[in-house]
Amino acid sequence: MERDLTTADRDALLAIIAEHEALLAREQATTTEQQVTIAALQSTIAELQKRIAALERRLSGGGSSGMPGNKPATGKPATRKTDAKKKRPHGFARVRMVPTEQVEHAVDACPDCGTHLFGGWVQRTREVIEIPMVPVRVIAHVFVARECPVCGKRCIPTEEVLEGAVVGQQRLGVSLVSVIATLREEGRLPYRTIQWLLETYYGLHVSVGGLVAVIHGVARQAKQAVDQIREDIRGSPVVHGDETGWRQDGENGYVWTFSTPTQRYFVRRGRNKEVVDEVLGESFDGVLVSDFYAAYDHYPGLHQRCWAHLLRDIHALCAVYPDDAGLEGWAAAVHTLYHEAKAFAHPDERVRERQRLKVEKHLLQACRPFVDDPLAVQARLCRRIHRFIRELFLFVQYPEVPSENNAAERSLRHLVTSRKISGGTRGDNGTESKMILSSLFGTWRAMSLNPFEQCCQLLRSPAKSPSL
Repeated sequence: MERDLTTADRDALLAIIAEHEALLAREQATTTEQQVTIAALQSTIAELQKRIAALERRLSGGGSSGMPGNKPATGKPATRKTDAKKKRPHGFARVRMVPTEQVEHAVDACPDCGTHLFGGWVQRTREVIEIPMVPVRVIAHVFVARECPVCGKRCIPTEEVLEGAVVGQQRLGVSLVSVIATLREEGRLPYRTIQWLLETYYGLHVSVGGLVAVIHGVARQAKQAVDQIREDIRGSPVVHGDETGWRQDGENGYVWTFSTPTQRYFVRRGRNKEVVDEVLGESFDGVLVSDFYAAYDHYPGLHQRCWAHLLRDIHALCAVYPDDAGLEGWAAAVHTLYHEAKAFAHPDERVRERQRLKVEKHLLQACRPFVDDPLAVQARLCRRIHRFIRELFLFVQYPEVPSENNAAERSLRHLVTSRKISGGTRGDNGTESKMILSSLFGTWRAMSLNPFEQCCQLLRSPAKSPSL
């Protein structure tokens, strides 16, 4: 038999219904939260898949198995430029040299009747350039002893009579030593090739050990001149610094270059910051131009970081993520700020300083949204810019300071080519000689001086080299 619900029963049922409704609401809220989480994870997964695809494209296209020095094929047919050629300042005819001798050619008798011919005029001339194949000169210096008939003193010439003709007790003359040093350092020739050249063209045989001794001897004579190069660099208003690898006896090491427009200085050391202090010393108070390597960070003076390195890294990042619109817009903004800073010029330093602060502020504003964004591919470069912002636009305030470090890389180019040929050096003596001669010949090269003539002058008077 049914009975009516009491008030207590009704309240109990209502409580049960309310409990179920609350449980259902919590489940619905949990489902919504899970859906939001799932959507965020799916977005992150999609972004990571894009990065993986970009890295795979980079890995598949980054290596080259072709001939060294060739660029990867682009798939586009080669086309010739059809731009109008620039007009030459002169004609296509080769300019003749000043003749050192003249040989006349004339017919002595008529080929038809045999009449003797004389006089005449110049019909035409023809230039022939030739190199005389002169064999090596072996000079025997004879020291004659003479006795004074009055006091009986024996008089013998001293070694000073050979000053300028030979260095020390070696048998090779100054010109020959300079030729060997120039072929080795400026020509980057291996010792065996120098040995072959001397024997083939001059009939002179010098052992490989003898050639090595010649190079070490020139390095010893040049040490004072190279020390002067280092002092000149320390007194320069702007110095470029860079480093590259150099192996000694199979062990890795680094060659550091510190250069100005007219000086080059090289040392082989480790890759630690103490090298900067060793070379520049405490007297240097100019502007140091370098890349973003940490060994330069502790320099307390004015510092200009290389924009070529920064723009190169931005370009490489854009190549990896070509579909990232945010990256493309940021890169365009950075390029625009850099070109505006390069184009700015004003005679008043205070105006230039205000412009420097202005472009620094704008660059920070362009980078600030991405510094702490874990999904922004440019976050690492933005953090680098934020860290070195005071060292990026020094060239705006001081026009004599370049915005890039290309000068240092150009100073290393000759040494890098030599490394590719020789693979490095084999011992401490060889490395020291290589660094000394690279500094010396590199400085002569920067000053557009004849290295052979300068080497002869240095050997004849090492303490009075006017070129340094």
